Amino acid sequence: MVKRSRLVAFFLIVILIGSTIGVTTKDILKNIKLGLDLQGGFEILYQVKPEDDQKINKEILASTAEALDKRTNVLGVSEPNIQIEGDDRIRVQLAGVDNQNQAREILSTEANLSFRDVNDNELMSGSDLVEGGAKQVFDDKGQPSVSLQLKSAKKFKEVTEQIVNMAPNNLLIIWLDFEEGKDSFKAESAKENPKYLSAPTVSQIFNQDTVSIVGSFTIEEAKTLSSLLNAGALPVELEEMYSTSVGAKFGEQAMEKTVFAGLIGVLVIFLFMLGYYRLPGLVATVTLSAYIYIILLVFDWMNGVLTLPGIAALILGVGMAVDANIITYERIKEEMKVGKSIRSAFQAGSKNSFSTIFDANITTILAGIVLFLYGTSSVKGFATMLIVSILTSFITAVFGSRLLLSLLVNSKWFNKKPGWFGVKPSEIKDIAENYDTLDLPTKFEKVDFVKHRKKFFIFSGVLIGAGLIILAVFRLNLGIDFAAGTRVEQLSEKPITVEQMKTELAHLELETDDIVISGNNKEIGVARFKDVLSKDEIAEVKTHFAEKFGSAPNVSTVSPTVGKELAKNAVIAVAIASLGIILYVTLRFEMYMAIAAVVALMHDAFFIIALFSLTRLEVDLTFIAAVLTIVGYSINDTIVTFDRIRENMRKKKRLKSFDDIVEVVNKSLRQTLGRSINTVITVVFTVIALLIFGSESITNFSFALLVGLIAGTYSSLFIASQLWLLFKGKELKKKGVIKTYKEKRVSSDEPQV
Repeated sequence: MVKRSRLVAFFLIVILIGSTIGVTTKDILKNIKLGLDLQGGFEILYQVKPEDDQKINKEILASTAEALDKRTNVLGVSEPNIQIEGDDRIRVQLAGVDNQNQAREILSTEANLSFRDVNDNELMSGSDLVEGGAKQVFDDKGQPSVSLQLKSAKKFKEVTEQIVNMAPNNLLIIWLDFEEGKDSFKAESAKENPKYLSAPTVSQIFNQDTVSIVGSFTIEEAKTLSSLLNAGALPVELEEMYSTSVGAKFGEQAMEKTVFAGLIGVLVIFLFMLGYYRLPGLVATVTLSAYIYIILLVFDWMNGVLTLPGIAALILGVGMAVDANIITYERIKEEMKVGKSIRSAFQAGSKNSFSTIFDANITTILAGIVLFLYGTSSVKGFATMLIVSILTSFITAVFGSRLLLSLLVNSKWFNKKPGWFGVKPSEIKDIAENYDTLDLPTKFEKVDFVKHRKKFFIFSGVLIGAGLIILAVFRLNLGIDFAAGTRVEQLSEKPITVEQMKTELAHLELETDDIVISGNNKEIGVARFKDVLSKDEIAEVKTHFAEKFGSAPNVSTVSPTVGKELAKNAVIAVAIASLGIILYVTLRFEMYMAIAAVVALMHDAFFIIALFSLTRLEVDLTFIAAVLTIVGYSINDTIVTFDRIRENMRKKKRLKSFDDIVEVVNKSLRQTLGRSINTVITVVFTVIALLIFGSESITNFSFALLVGLIAGTYSSLFIASQLWLLFKGKELKKKGVIKTYKEKRVSSDEPQV
């Protein structure tokens, strides 16, 4: 009898999910903070340098961070991100800043005000000002000026008296950040735009506690100066070690393209799941929609910052989330094929797939955690989204999908309708024949994976040899993240040429032959410099290119010190991720499987590196994120295969000959080949969508993922399992017989197995 209440419950839940998503998504998207790569802005890593005999400690770092925070208020930035890193560094992230040149200047300006004579002798300093006593005013002629309140009228009287007595050189020079041994009034007075703020003539003695700085200020400049003085001088000197800036137009375009790519990728996955898995596929589309919604909701609750790699991780997560559904649905189909009822098949398939899904997700989370610990800002954003995605997909795919599918199965409406689950009636065996799912014939019975193992090893060996030669000859095209230097990326409304970039750089007296044009319409020009451009040079580049092309360029700089650290952290991250996977797979499976899995992972990572060397694609931090993602993800497929190998071994109970091991491996690969292809193809859909339709900023990232996914599928089928076969064969030679199950202790009068 059909239980219509279950069907009603299913549709009510689906309607509830759909209406909740429809009503609240808009507000959630409004609340989520966008990273600087999506709305423009910049990030700077400062090295805190002591003044004179000063020692950098926690208190000085804290007061410097506080001073920087006050300066962001001058800029009107509502949610700056200022973090102390290590013993002497501070990272500042400001998203949505309109005038990046002004912001950069305000942050790094020490704001040490000084009053000097024409011989550069200091007469008064910023310490003589009343805290918060600076304000923007207008002078007698209506010109903007800055009024300062002094602590002592008596001291100002003494200063003006001293200046008056220096006639005809009775000038009071007001400086901001005067540098001893470098700056001088004599040198600056000859310039059209001198560095000092003002040089008024003092012809009488003043006995007052206020003074005005009158110069050629605009109202905005006068306001900024007064705010800067009120924020206080920095207690230390700051040196830029790393910086990156993104123009607002760049960020807007990157977001639009990547979101569109995501929609295309997700739509293709939905169509694939509906076409291949029918009813379970419908359930998967519902839970995947809920998954995307929950991800955004959790990110909002976390007050997380969504970055471009973060969106890529979300899109990639959809492909990973569907993997759990595929593993479960394939198990259910197997149980149906041995003759079980749909209800029994659903229960057995759900139970048997749980450990495989759990193991596969844990390994990817390990890679995500390592990425978070050793990555910088945008990579941390990717890692955070990746971890949240995996945890959420586990909840929605394992529990959400099973809840919805159980309602449909237990309604009994689909009894005797295996076609709704993608199973043909001709494929179903008679339950009376006592078929086991491990005995089911597959479409790949004629394929002998083990027979050709030497050919696979030779093929991989040849490719690895070729890769080593390529790396030795071409080496890697290291981006500034690792090689240090400066990168200028310009977006143009019209196609841009190398000569155009060279011409515009020549106007600024900058030269480089390392210029690359990219984009579908050749609208992006990228110039790289081996040297780190100064703050002033970056300001000139941004101003000049903005005037020429209509939008400010992205400019990134990395000092040699930081470049070495990033390279070192990248190697450590890959090593720790690999070690973590070895330990986990050893605990859950066995050491031989762990070693085979990691060899296969290194095999995949090497192919990505060699191909990047051959194609001369730039290796940057997102490349490392892609490699670690593949390290975490490609093992999923290997774990699915090893899980089935373990099941077939247990059924066999003892491995007495090498042929027994061969049979287990071949059988396991045949049984899991279909799901291996389906699980990887769903992720490939999303990656190809990112590659074709996504932002050029993550093209290299997407390409690395695509190569890694293909290499990962190959290594799972033809390298990892075959290596395990060889390891197990050596173990068999030593032991004679390999027991594949734990024998129970029995009494002497009971028969021995």
